[in-house]
Amino acid sequence: MSLFHILLVAVIQGLTEFLPVSSSGHLILLPSLTNLDDQGLTIDVATHVGTLFAVILYFWSDVKIALGGVPRLLVGKVDTPGARLALLLAIATIPVVLVGLALKVTGLDEAMRSIAVIGWTMLIFGLVLYWADQKGSHELHAEDWSMKHAWILGLWQAVALIPGTSRSGITITGARHLGYERSDAARIAMLMSIPTIMASGTLLGLDVISDGDMALLKDASIAAAFAFVAALFALTLMMRLLRSVSFTPYVIYRVLLGLALLWMAYG
Repeated sequence: MSLFHILLVAVIQGLTEFLPVSSSGHLILLPSLTNLDDQGLTIDVATHVGTLFAVILYFWSDVKIALGGVPRLLVGKVDTPGARLALLLAIATIPVVLVGLALKVTGLDEAMRSIAVIGWTMLIFGLVLYWADQKGSHELHAEDWSMKHAWILGLWQAVALIPGTSRSGITITGARHLGYERSDAARIAMLMSIPTIMASGTLLGLDVISDGDMALLKDASIAAAFAFVAALFALTLMMRLLRSVSFTPYVIYRVLLGLALLWMAYG
């Protein structure tokens, strides 16, 4: 695998993992729209690790609180902010793990990896994001996150297993629909990504180990490093822009890309 290919995959994954434009959709499109080979599971795992470290670093204050609450949660007590946050993240992760396992066992995850599917999901869920962002109120904040809303957002997040949907995009859509303020909707979505990325990375990692493909360690390290830098840049930029800009620019990008992909698929 060439250095250019590694960097391209890492930057695409890093830039699109936390923006509401679908990282998986872009990575599926890369070999479909170019002469490049599929990057393989090892590089996928590496880029996931890179983006995971980026979101943990950016939201370290929240992560530290949640980690501090895990011991209390393990003994059945939810009497601290940390234990409550850890519980909410665990609840929100359950649907995507269950649905993800079901799709993997049935093979539907591979069946949905097509330009047509990505085109439709880019377009439809882009418009849904616009609707939720424009119609949603700004009454709720991250501190108002409840167990009921954690479960609801977990169900929204599970929809992102359809390629092109965008995990961050669909979760932000759900949060805005519930009435969370834009930056807090994004904050909740990013925190929810941590256990989700860990779960998906673990599944991918098990596949890599079972295949015995350990020769790509150097390439994987480079991919992880560049994915980390790209993800941290994109995450920082988006969170700053949300102070004054809506999600409309991302919606426009999704709609244009979705229409282009549908034209390619059917035209």
